[in-house]
Amino acid sequence: MEFMSQQNAVVATIDPDAYDAAAYTTDGVDMDVFPQVQFIVMVGEMQTGSTVDFAIWRSTDNSTFVVMSPTKGITQLTQAGTDADKQVVVHVDAAELGDGYRYCRGLLTIGTAASDAAVVAIADHSRYKPATDYDLASVDEIVT
Repeated sequence: MEFMSQQNAVVATIDPDAYDAAAYTTDGVDMDVFPQVQFIVMVGEMQTGSTVDFAIWRSTDNSTFVVMSPTKGITQLTQAGTDADKQVVVHVDAAELGDGYRYCRGLLTIGTAASDAAVVAIADHSRYKPATDYDLASVDEIVT
């Protein structure tokens, strides 16, 4: 029996924090190693007037990223709504990136006012085992 931690890797993050209005990016994910990845966007307290957007960008070389076409992203989270303390999951399949594109990353945009937020990307079914070999260096411990 394999543990989920041997099949899945933490491949990208935006660390949890109270972020000012700006754009923040995750690490790039090599979709040649992982055929699928899930980005989990988490927001906590949102200041009055705050908005949170998240979209997937793609790259051929893990350095110059462009927005996916068609755009793949979330419905904007708003403080005016009931979106504080929510999570959104964005699934990306390697085939969605398009010809010549090998990498993807997430772009989190905090608009107008500060918000508590974080993103973690979990990649599934690594072509090479164990997937834990591809965890970010910031993964401190795996308890099975």
